[in-house]
Amino acid sequence: MEERQLGRQGLTVAALGLGCMGMSEFYGSSDESEAIATIHRALDNGITMLDTADVYGNGRNEELIRKALRNCRKEVVIATKFGGVRDVQGNFLGINGRPDYVRDACEASLRRLGVDVIDLYYQHRVDPATPIEETVGAMADLVAAGKVRFIGLSEVSPSTLSRAHAVHPITALQNEYSLWSRDPETGMLARLRELGIGFVAYSPLGRGFLTGRFCNFNDLSADDWRRRSPRFQGENLRQNLVLLRIVETLAREKGCTPAQLALAWVLSRGSDVVPIVGTKRQSYLAENIGAVGLQLRTAEMERLDAAFPLGAAAGERYPAEEMSALNA
Repeated sequence: MEERQLGRQGLTVAALGLGCMGMSEFYGSSDESEAIATIHRALDNGITMLDTADVYGNGRNEELIRKALRNCRKEVVIATKFGGVRDVQGNFLGINGRPDYVRDACEASLRRLGVDVIDLYYQHRVDPATPIEETVGAMADLVAAGKVRFIGLSEVSPSTLSRAHAVHPITALQNEYSLWSRDPETGMLARLRELGIGFVAYSPLGRGFLTGRFCNFNDLSADDWRRRSPRFQGENLRQNLVLLRIVETLAREKGCTPAQLALAWVLSRGSDVVPIVGTKRQSYLAENIGAVGLQLRTAEMERLDAAFPLGAAAGERYPAEEMSALNA
């Protein structure tokens, strides 16, 4: 698989990464054996970066990756995140970016992952009570101590990113980016390229919506987080289905699936953009890998751009309380 460089500090990964969150929580039921088989299939097909976080499954997702990588750690770039705090029952308690917490969270992730060093360590969300300089300073200490190789941020503003980068080089920013979430194009991508920071795009398939598999609210299981997402509800869903039909039509004309078309669009946004596809099934992974190398013609790009201008999607990306946690 094609490789892409993230940042200027030496991190190179495959053009497509694997998001492991749904293997443990949020998107309905999961099967551990199938999840591990999916990770192995990803590695066999050239994917090198696995993305997780300490809040996914309240630590269980990191432990799952430990099981999956028992015999193949050297082949993989492990990316995990800290910042979200949960109690033992899984309730979310807030965001913590204090230096002492950063150190403790890293040690806990190292234990769960069963590794000596984390390849890419992100602050998952910015703690409004802690200056970003203090948080990144603690992350830099982890690099100096050999516990972390590269550091990243997630869902931050261009100004916060610049302040952080002045403390220690940021290798990657992870923000949502897809046909229906084009916010990074309003200034963030330009800032990243100015500073030499790579971009990791999460939810490149619109949390599965752009695959065409969720056309009705009842297609989502009772324990699926997307039932809380404004974009999957009521009139918002009806309006967004109009956008989906455009993707489906163009995919039929091109002889690919809607998922492959939407993912190829993200892959086309630059050699410094690495989308992470979140899936827990081998069949969907195989479909996603089929997007790598799929070339979009100028006329096809123009049709997608016309159908999906900034703000085209109906509804916010997150429920109100989660939107408030973004450092926009």
